[in-house]
Amino acid sequence: MRRFPFAAIYRAKEETGYVDAQFVRQLGGTIHSKFFQSLKKYNRQADFTPLLFILKDNTQNNISEREKAMHDVVWVDADKVANFINRDDVAIAWRRARGDFFYGGNGILTNSNDFNGMTTEEGERAITEKLGRRKTTYKLRDWIVSRQRYWGVPIPIVHCPSCGPVAVSDKDLPVELPEVKDYLPEGTGKSPLAKARKWLDIRCPTCGGKAERETDTLDTFVDSSWYFLRYTDPKNKKKFADAKKMENWLPVDLYSGGAEHTTMHLLYSRFWHKALFDLDLVADSEPYRERVNLGLVLGTDGQKMSKSKGNVLDPDEVVERLGADTVRMYLAFMGPYTGGASYPWNPNGVVGVRRFLERVWRIGQLPAASFQLSGNHKLEPILHKTIKKVGEDIAAMKFNTAISALMIFLNTLEKEGAIGKRQWETFLQLLAPFAPHITEELWSELKNKKSVHLKEWPTYDAAKLKDETTRIAVQINGKTRGEAEVATDADKSTLENAAREAVADRLKGKEIVRTIVVPGRLVNFVVAD
Repeated sequence: MRRFPFAAIYRAKEETGYVDAQFVRQLGGTIHSKFFQSLKKYNRQADFTPLLFILKDNTQNNISEREKAMHDVVWVDADKVANFINRDDVAIAWRRARGDFFYGGNGILTNSNDFNGMTTEEGERAITEKLGRRKTTYKLRDWIVSRQRYWGVPIPIVHCPSCGPVAVSDKDLPVELPEVKDYLPEGTGKSPLAKARKWLDIRCPTCGGKAERETDTLDTFVDSSWYFLRYTDPKNKKKFADAKKMENWLPVDLYSGGAEHTTMHLLYSRFWHKALFDLDLVADSEPYRERVNLGLVLGTDGQKMSKSKGNVLDPDEVVERLGADTVRMYLAFMGPYTGGASYPWNPNGVVGVRRFLERVWRIGQLPAASFQLSGNHKLEPILHKTIKKVGEDIAAMKFNTAISALMIFLNTLEKEGAIGKRQWETFLQLLAPFAPHITEELWSELKNKKSVHLKEWPTYDAAKLKDETTRIAVQINGKTRGEAEVATDADKSTLENAAREAVADRLKGKEIVRTIVVPGRLVNFVVAD
């Protein structure tokens, strides 16, 4: 601890040039942090002890050109510093400097005796096991289904002074929102609909006397809890959906959404659907067969995008600069789509996708005569592997690995330097779900009349999945000393002969006591010492 102030003063002098820094105090205990080291280009986990200094005066020496190239020294008003901080550990240190020493988030325990070094989650379990027992209490909040606002579904109830609340007649359903000029609340605690007098005043369906409509509207969660049922039979005017049509389409095969949907929309939707099931209005007790949880696109600093952190990305700007296909394809390529994991936006990654599409475009601009009529037979094995891989990965929502397969195929194509028209069309079909615009354009340039998106999906030939040749490792006493290219279906004798030829110089004068052949993988010569 004694050397901390001196080391910090030295670093401040080296990086900023200020020479008269005075140590004030240590800002609390150790801060544990995980962050992306932008200068060294790698992820880092580190422990920090924050210290506070003040400058006695503004004396400043010149700093090295290396330091100048890495950063600028700027002064920021204290009330605006938080807007410039884009790392959690620095934000914690700044709050401590301002007098806020409380931290209620996740982290690593310190000053906690036996529990030092544990994560928050691990510490909770360990402390509970030592001092007591763990108990989970569940609480379901009441769902307020009515809202005092204009936007929403009108509640079909009429309030009559004589009859009380009365349901709107079936012949008058659905109740539609009136056209209004002012959507603001009335100022008396009533809904904005209370100002629409012409719509509000109505005769009671029971006694015919003067009455008023209900001015609250249903919460929008009510709509989103069952709207998908209506998709099965949208033109039915007698009921929300025909039973046979629902039986044909339901339950929904896949529900895809963010984690925030789990405790809101998904919970309400299941509750609503189960109520409809109890009323014999739907045939299934569950609305969805499978739930897929999605993650987030993080800022370039690896944190959740937030205006306060200054790391929000405008997708329109990236689309304008690099194209919609690039952005769409990069979002599918940046990481696994399912599992809820989140990934930071990488400017280099999105540019890499753009370059891939430019390479595709350049091949597509070749004259028609450049595409072989008979096709390139050397491309057939990898083409059929790509068909199989992309089709299966799309079905499994593994979009990133499907795109990787397309990139591998393009690399092979460029090395071969030739491709058939049918093979090129197949590649465009596989690429179309990820880059719909560029593939449609290249597809039309091949004189195809129908859209690439209406073409039947390619199928692979299992007999063509094997390469004609393969490379095997050649080892001597278990250590790889070379490679040999052989026919994929070569027998052991052929493999051994090819391997001997590949390492002939190394085997000169040595006694081979044993030969191990693993078809398709390696040949290992065991020689006497």
